[in-house]
Amino acid sequence: MRRDSIFYKLFQQSPTLLFELLTNPPTNACEYKFDSVAVKEPKFEIDGVFLPPENASPGIVYFCEVQFQKDEKLYERVFAESSLYFYRNRDRFSDWQAVIIYPSRSIEQSDTHPHRTFLNGNQVHRVYLDELGDIRSLPLWVAVMVLTTVEEEQAPCEARYLLSRTRQEASAPVSSAIIEIITTIIAYRFEQLSRREVESMLDITLKETRVYREIKEEGREEGREETREATANIIVRLLTKRFGEIPQDVRSLITDLPLTMLEELGGLLLDFTSVADLQAWLQARIN
Repeated sequence: MRRDSIFYKLFQQSPTLLFELLTNPPTNACEYKFDSVAVKEPKFEIDGVFLPPENASPGIVYFCEVQFQKDEKLYERVFAESSLYFYRNRDRFSDWQAVIIYPSRSIEQSDTHPHRTFLNGNQVHRVYLDELGDIRSLPLWVAVMVLTTVEEEQAPCEARYLLSRTRQEASAPVSSAIIEIITTIIAYRFEQLSRREVESMLDITLKETRVYREIKEEGREEGREETREATANIIVRLLTKRFGEIPQDVRSLITDLPLTMLEELGGLLLDFTSVADLQAWLQARIN
């Protein structure tokens, strides 16, 4: 389940949601824009950035990281990227803050000592979703975030509750956005189910919404990429068994091939008598 994709869609729908998690949000929170930014030399991209309005005096830029898997160098990366982006755009911003969203404390990086100054100050905010409280007592948008963390057997019941609450509390445009996000979360949690099965689970009729289609297509793309990588690994192992160690440049060419070429290559493995034959085939296909 790609929870980070869900959260970034949530932030696109409602950028102010991030600031509902903070004790001291900026006074102009409603004017912030959620975006991703790129930094050149060295090149990298930061997916979750909340930018203050450009027509205001230099404001605070907020970096957001959604982390549902253990990463023992998360803080090294987040602080390095945030600091470099702030350095590159110093004239535009007066300060920077970072918000790290975890499902629970157990997912947090183990060794935090090198970052104690950041983590013990007021510049970095760590949010643990399982500590925000009962999903039924939280503000609606925050409750939707927590829905991504509830146990699978509880998810349908809590989703139906949030759908009912949304219809009662939210205005029409906001209601549509929240319903779309809730159904997207359930579609992620139960990827094996068809659209009709998801409709039955939630007791609603789904439209073929843009987000719903994106999630399903993303799942198919991830499946195809996993198949391609697995096929490439099998071919490299078979070639190694046949010819011995394969040069790294040849291995790289194989692992970068599209699935159709890998399938073609797999059918020709017994026809090659040497690595040179393999290299000639690769060069002919690539060129």
